[in-house]
Amino acid sequence: MPDKRLRISRAGDRAGRRPVLLAIAGDSAAGKTTLTAGLVEALGPERCVSLCTDDYHRYDRLERKSLPFTALHPDCNYIEIMEQHLQLLASGQPILKPVYDHSTGQLTRPELVEPNDFVIVEGLFPLHSKLARACFDVTVFLDPPEEVRRDWKVQRDTRKRGYTPEQVLAELEVREPESAAFIRPQRQHADIVVRFAPIAGREDSSDTPLSAELMLRPTIRHPDLTEVLQSGLHRAMHLKLTRDTDGRPADTLHIHGYVPREESVAVEKVIWASIGEPGSTSPECLGRLGPDARSEPLAITQLLLLHHLLDAGR
Repeated sequence: MPDKRLRISRAGDRAGRRPVLLAIAGDSAAGKTTLTAGLVEALGPERCVSLCTDDYHRYDRLERKSLPFTALHPDCNYIEIMEQHLQLLASGQPILKPVYDHSTGQLTRPELVEPNDFVIVEGLFPLHSKLARACFDVTVFLDPPEEVRRDWKVQRDTRKRGYTPEQVLAELEVREPESAAFIRPQRQHADIVVRFAPIAGREDSSDTPLSAELMLRPTIRHPDLTEVLQSGLHRAMHLKLTRDTDGRPADTLHIHGYVPREESVAVEKVIWASIGEPGSTSPECLGRLGPDARSEPLAITQLLLLHHLLDAGR
């Protein structure tokens, strides 16, 4: 039975309502936390809660040094507990979630997570099993080029986790076989595949924001982009029919990072208006990369995901 027809029974006691679950899967430093943070802030804590499946690591960082596999192997994670917790959240019930502290590499005190209207689940393994996938309304896989992800991981792990660049690169090499075996195959199960990357063949300057490419698979209903793709806005974004990795046709949305910001903002206004949320402008938190950095392709990607979440919630 296809995953989209295999759904967990979600009774709950929330006046007939159930949470909407979004999965954001991808390899380490693929951009999952950045994408998630903007969505959570835009929806607000009274409506949205997020969790990371990396919290289900079975061993801490010190223990993993003596093991024959890395954190990217299912045997290094409590997959069955993760599946159980996703089912509970999908039915509107709270969980006592384990916590893995990335800054220290230690397992710490578990925390209570109570589902709100929207639950965003990001991490290495949310799409690993059929049972886990069945809990989600919308599924996303982040698929940046390896050279981009490698740079992101070196920057993050040296700045936030105390590694040297040499240690990060060595770890990437050790992890590569398990990434290929267990993480990247989850791409085939995503409704939307997101790829932030430079545009091939363009000689853009080094400070040009990355563009975004969204493969919109026909496994869910996507928003009508007719108004957004009108002639006055096509420089910021265009849609074309492409072939998926299995040869099947799929719509691919290209969001260009090189266009002037005012053109991207015009696209954002049209999408925000179509969402039907209160307020004349989209939330400022969308597209945020840091205190002083912003990406319009990221903002538009987050807007489209908000469209999916709110549409499913209705």
